[in-house]
Amino acid sequence: MPQAPPAFHALPHAVSRLRASRLARSSKPFLARGGPRGERCTGCRLLPSHCLCALRPLLPVRAGVCLLMADIEPLKPSNTGWLVADVVADTFAFGWARTEVDPALLSLLADPQWQPYLVFPGEFVDSARVVTDVQPREGNTGRRPLFVLLDATWPEARKMFRKSPYLDKLPVLSLQSEQLSSYKLRRSQRDEHFCTSEVAALCLALAGEAQAAQVLEAYLDVFTDHYLKAKQQQPVDADDAAHQRLRGLRLG
Repeated sequence: MPQAPPAFHALPHAVSRLRASRLARSSKPFLARGGPRGERCTGCRLLPSHCLCALRPLLPVRAGVCLLMADIEPLKPSNTGWLVADVVADTFAFGWARTEVDPALLSLLADPQWQPYLVFPGEFVDSARVVTDVQPREGNTGRRPLFVLLDATWPEARKMFRKSPYLDKLPVLSLQSEQLSSYKLRRSQRDEHFCTSEVAALCLALAGEAQAAQVLEAYLDVFTDHYLKAKQQQPVDADDAAHQRLRGLRLG
């Protein structure tokens, strides 16, 4: 049986807090499309019978992730920005609005400890802003990379990119990966469009955080398995290859 998570996993992370804030503003309950019905665990958003909390891997990661989330993304049980916040302690989450910006987001982007990178396809950006690598670290000196991810559907992300002038001065990190997305919970029209946790894993790998990148990839696989098994009303096999890989990476 999986071991119980450490006590700090009981604390709500940035995406959890944003979700609670968004729910408080809702006039009616949010109903996820096509997902399993019933009471959900507050820690992982899955049905209690398929809870993932005991497998949460929180790692020491020098890099940070800033999630700029479209309006209902924090409410979706299939949202994978939640998984990023489970793994990367310094994950920040903000709701996006066209007419206003959270002052805390502006403060974060201006914080001298961070070097923000806006992650977006370079083909849509002035080439002068595009970078394909993260500045190398020299020991623990220098600014820490902060990956700004637009957590939204592709049409929403393009709108957010165009209508967020406070992001215009950030270098744009264009990921150069031949990997096809294996995300199975929501379909994209293009295979090269990654889900949020896949993008975060690629960014962590660029920042030299190889273990965290691998753990996040494995965690997504296990989360997807639990989510789909709950939807299909099937039990989880805790000894399958995905679970074994995640446990091995956590122990390693």
